[in-house]
Amino acid sequence: MSIMSAIVLYSMIWFMTLFLVLPLRTRTQGEAGDVVPGTHSSAPEDAQMWKTARIVTIWATGAFVIVAGIILSGVITMDMIEQITRPG
Repeated sequence: MSIMSAIVLYSMIWFMTLFLVLPLRTRTQGEAGDVVPGTHSSAPEDAQMWKTARIVTIWATGAFVIVAGIILSGVITMDMIEQITRPG
């Protein structure tokens, strides 16, 4: 795996993890009863993006190590994937 492939793989895993973590433990302005004028009631009351980014980075790094390890070790190869996905 080249450096660029690793960067792209990590980025994809990081953003997928971000979209999984974003809705967790989110309290909306509507639930809090304090809707700021000009915003939707479904907007987060306190987004805490630095905390979310830290959690996402930890989980994404763990997932990346596992996926990169599988790719580099050859446990799953492209030939195996091709045999499974080949039609007919």
